[in-house]
Amino acid sequence: MEKVTGIGGVFFRARDPAALTEWYKTHLGIDDISLSVWQQEAGPTVFMPFPQATDYFDRPEQQWMVNFRVADLDAMIAQLEGAGIAVETRAEWDSGIGRFARIRDPEGNPIELWEPAAPG
Repeated sequence: MEKVTGIGGVFFRARDPAALTEWYKTHLGIDDISLSVWQQEAGPTVFMPFPQATDYFDRPEQQWMVNFRVADLDAMIAQLEGAGIAVETRAEWDSGIGRFARIRDPEGNPIELWEPAAPG
């Protein structure tokens, strides 16, 4: 059976696409996604549907959430907080697969940050 080889893109609506693109570039280091293809590092990817009634995304109308891998969650948290961006962490989010934090982009979309657990 032929299968997909990875995520090819994440597409979503925005009230101000140019401003949101700049925010993602400035605070998360994603290259100017409106002009080029972002080359991401290889690593684990989770693809998981959640139950319709989940409160994991916070807002009931939220249908998706992007999860970005990071190499050093503590450094990323310090960088974001230094820029005035609120970062949420919860002990119950951390598990055997790694550590997690959550932020919101300027349009209120939740973004999960994940530092995968070291192999072994």
